[in-house]
This record gives sequence, C-alpha cells and structure tokens, in this order.
Amino acid sequence: MTRETTMKILLVGANGTLGRAVAAELRVRHELIPAGRRTGDVHLDLADADSIDAALQSVGPLDAVISAAGHVAFGPLLELTDVQWHLGLSEKLMGQVNLALLAVPHLRDGGSITLTTGVVSTDPIRGGASAAMVNGGLESFVRCAALELPRGLRINAVSPGVLLESMHEYAPLFRGFEPVPAARAALGFARSVEGGDTGKTYRLF
Repeated sequence: MTRETTMKILLVGANGTLGRAVAAELRVRHELIPAGRRTGDVHLDLADADSIDAALQSVGPLDAVISAAGHVAFGPLLELTDVQWHLGLSEKLMGQVNLALLAVPHLRDGGSITLTTGVVSTDPIRGGASAAMVNGGLESFVRCAALELPRGLRINAVSPGVLLESMHEYAPLFRGFEPVPAARAALGFARSVEGGDTGKTYRLF
C-alpha cells in the first residue's frame, strides 16, 4: 500500500459553489490555501495579472494551482455588449491563462495546474456564445501548453456540466441538461492534481 504525499495547493475561487466542493474533496488529504477576490487566505483578482503575481509570491513554493473561478456573460448573441464579451475574455480566459503562466516559477518540479472550462464548449446553448468561445479557447490552450511546460509540470482542465446547486440560477439556459452535483465535478480536479495526465480536459457531464 502506497502512502499519499501531502501537497500544498492554491485554490482560486475556493468560496464559490464549485470551489467549496473542490476544497471538501482535497483538504482531507492536502494542505489547501483558499484564494479569492474578497475571501480566502489569499486575495487575488483574475482580471489583474499584478494581483495574481503578488498572491503567488506570497504563498511560496506550491505543488499545485487550481482555478475554480472565472465569470462569463450569457445573453443573446446579437445583444451581447463589448463589456459582456470582455468579461469572459479578461477574467475566465486570460485570467486563467495568466494564472497558469505566472504559477510556473512557483511550482515544484512535477507540479500541476488545473483550470475550469464548462459544458458549452462542446454542447452549445442559446445565449452561450461568449462562454463557448472562452471555454473552447481554454481547452485549446491547455492542450498546447502541456507540450511546452518545463520541469515535468502538468496542466489540465475540468469541464463540468451545469451544477445541480446552481440550477436555480441557470435552469432556463440549460433545459434538458442533467445537472451535475458539485461534489462529482470536484472529482475531476482530484484526478488532475493527484493523477499523471497532462493536456487533458476532464468532462463531468
């Protein structure tokens, strides 16, 4: 029987619906550092690369970085404003890309990065053009970044379906979709952090 190694993990978005489930899954085995814009032990704003860098500098060497955060706007294609398009691009897409890139020097050899995408990258919905663009871009980034990361670092993404706990807010957009309990979606993050894959997107639909 092998003994599991305790890892030091930065979890961005730890206070969100998905983040709380990821924390519950991983904190029993690992040292978890919760981070968020206004909550957590470390504060950072995914839309601000300087704040990401400062947060990473403050926590010291890490074994894994997880993002369970990032906002996108939903709405009719021809009614989305520049501000709404920019929200997803600056926060969920480039925010997570910047987190991944800035995390590299702070990760120990063999460490991992896990980003969050979403079901509309593969199962489009009305009103989901911005989310589809952002999620698809992140998944492509993960596949390519895996080829170039140094020191045995790994990168993966988790693409959860619409969360059961969020259906009160998103049900009108996801009629006919089977919601996924956040605890089940959290298993994808455990697989990414504790497994050996790189360049993959785990789809929890």
